[in-house]
Amino acid sequence: MKKSAGILLYKFIDKTIYFLLVHPGGPFWKNKDLESWSIPKGEFTDDEDPLLAAQREFQEETGFTLESESEDDFIALQSVKLKSGKTVLAWALEFDIDVTLVKSNEFEMEWPPKSGSMKCFPEIDRAEWFQSAEALKKINPAQADFIVQIISKISSSI
Repeated sequence: MKKSAGILLYKFIDKTIYFLLVHPGGPFWKNKDLESWSIPKGEFTDDEDPLLAAQREFQEETGFTLESESEDDFIALQSVKLKSGKTVLAWALEFDIDVTLVKSNEFEMEWPPKSGSMKCFPEIDRAEWFQSAEALKKINPAQADFIVQIISKISSSI
């Protein structure tokens, strides 16, 4: 079964926690919002270290590098299973990025379908910081547990 690894960034502004979510690019997702956002993530192979894969995928999808962060700074979260059957492993990290500087890699697909025309689309078309309640509405329902987990892990330090 396929596996993905990702990073859930969070930050505090005046003791309020915010989460970084990304919106998938491409024509299928263009007009979708609620329950469509995700953590930056991507597939990895069995011979890859999942945390390193998560950092690589974060860089590919946002243009930001987290490799300089200490491995101890990453908080391991319990994995979740998507409707597709894919397992997503995730880590949380307190880190701030400027979403206006996010630059995603691209993928190519036939568009419109059956047209024979190949077009490039960004893997993610935007990133935004959301407070907890809004993040829970925006994120893919299977991934919402990542937000719940990190809130419970850090609530004692808020």
